[in-house]
Amino acid sequence: MSRSIAYTSSPLLASPTPVWRSKFIVFAIALAFAGLAGRAVYIQVIANDFFQRQGEVRYARTLALPANRGRILDRNGIILASSIPVPSIWAIPEDVARDPVNLKKLAKLLDMPLADLNKKLEDEDKTFVWLKRQVDESVGKEIEALNLKGVYQRKEYKRKYPEGEAAAHVVGFTNVEDKGQEGIELTFNKELGGRDGSRRVIKDRMGRVVEDVREQIAPVDGRDLQLSIDSKVQFFAYQKLKDAVLEHKAKAGSVVVLDVKTGEVLALANYPSYVPDKRQNLSGAQLRNRALTDTFEPGSTMKPFVIALSLNTGRVTPSTPIQTAPGRMTIGSATITDSHAHGVLSVIEVIQKSSNIGTAKIALQMPAREMWEMFSSLGFGQKPVLPFPGAVSGRLRPYKSWRPIEQATMSYGYGISVSLFQLAHAYTVFGRDGDLVPVSMQKVTDPAVGTPVFGTRHAHDVRNMLHLVTGPGGTAPKAQTMGYSVGGKTGTAHKVEGRGYADKKYRGVFVGLAPIDEPRIAVAVMIDEPSNGQYFGGQVAAPVFSQTVQQTLKVLGIAPDMTVKPQIVTQVVEESF
Repeated sequence: MSRSIAYTSSPLLASPTPVWRSKFIVFAIALAFAGLAGRAVYIQVIANDFFQRQGEVRYARTLALPANRGRILDRNGIILASSIPVPSIWAIPEDVARDPVNLKKLAKLLDMPLADLNKKLEDEDKTFVWLKRQVDESVGKEIEALNLKGVYQRKEYKRKYPEGEAAAHVVGFTNVEDKGQEGIELTFNKELGGRDGSRRVIKDRMGRVVEDVREQIAPVDGRDLQLSIDSKVQFFAYQKLKDAVLEHKAKAGSVVVLDVKTGEVLALANYPSYVPDKRQNLSGAQLRNRALTDTFEPGSTMKPFVIALSLNTGRVTPSTPIQTAPGRMTIGSATITDSHAHGVLSVIEVIQKSSNIGTAKIALQMPAREMWEMFSSLGFGQKPVLPFPGAVSGRLRPYKSWRPIEQATMSYGYGISVSLFQLAHAYTVFGRDGDLVPVSMQKVTDPAVGTPVFGTRHAHDVRNMLHLVTGPGGTAPKAQTMGYSVGGKTGTAHKVEGRGYADKKYRGVFVGLAPIDEPRIAVAVMIDEPSNGQYFGGQVAAPVFSQTVQQTLKVLGIAPDMTVKPQIVTQVVEESF
């Protein structure tokens, strides 16, 4: 039987409630409302900008509108580098379905291990991750056909280099962000890159654009850049250089072709090389632009400058006799030698036979300062005035520290270091009647104004001597070129190793001009460490010079100046170092 209870008669309800308790409750409620009101004021008035930004972060995005990078063209308008649109693959990891079959297909298309793909999806930001940037268009279409949830594509620009490894060291390359890293791409990155635009949009959680929230800022495309390089000359020079390096089992090689009239660089090639848009597993040896970054002792290629200076100052004439017997000369505690004892030689024959003794005796007739000033005026010991990364100055010590033996050895290319580019540039002085032309990597339309170094008559005299070097009795008959007269100088130098010179490691060099009566081009070739039995510059470098000259002059439209086929001497003629 239930018992009814009268709650109204409870003693608790009958007890009086303190007034302070009700006031406290009312005060607490009022305080809470005041706090809420204050927080509302803070959010909506004081910190409004902060919270507005936080909100926008979750739905608004600023999309970059990349500028199209400018093209790099050769002197004839042939493309050396250009940008093409390609897809880049990205994902929202938290949305990607982890279907093993589809992920395996995706990993195969992206050319990456499945484990690496899974790591990207698990370890990276859950709202965005690049799976692979700049894939081929065909790969993008195949991935799109998989219709994978959470996997998307974005268009980016990828650099293409049609001339490949032949022009790699000139053009250089860009990184995945389309920023120049080497060569012309780096030097002129600002001009080629242009200025990116932007677009402010609202996106949904799937990454789809819902609405534009402000006016777009249009990108400014980069400007095209036309180089002085002739792609045909560049390709041919590279191929002949590569063939020579492989034939002689050499470590490396370089070739430089300059237009004597304008100072334009028509070709600059190195081997080993690389393909600019396929740079996996590259070594420093492949990337290095040896013609500009490597220095070496140039050997006998320095002799014509010393002879030209002596002619210019009136100390000798082309017919002045120089006693070189018995083929050796002692200066202080050191002895210098010729490869053969020649006896009395005229100044012309000193160059033709490449006599160290004859050149040293002529050099010791002049003050060290005079010789140093001449070398400096030719650009030795100074960085080339060329907008190109990595170009070096070489080594030319102050004349005050020269001892007689150092002045003597420097006259035939030891104790001074130069780059192949510096050497090619210096030889333009003989092709331009005694003045040195400024060089340019960009196309030049007008003849350049040079800086006088030697007198016109003396430059002609030396040029005639260089012509004899390539004829019978000279050190470089293999430099002769079908249909064109040429002149030049061989150089063979031991390589520096540690504190001395390596016994069996050499650099073979040939530098020359063509056609010899009215020179249009200067060509320098260097073969580094040939090891197949031949190492003299007249044996390993002169044939590359010959082939490059013939092709270059044909490309430039220069008519042959020799109607009779030259009688090429095939015997090996030894040269002095």
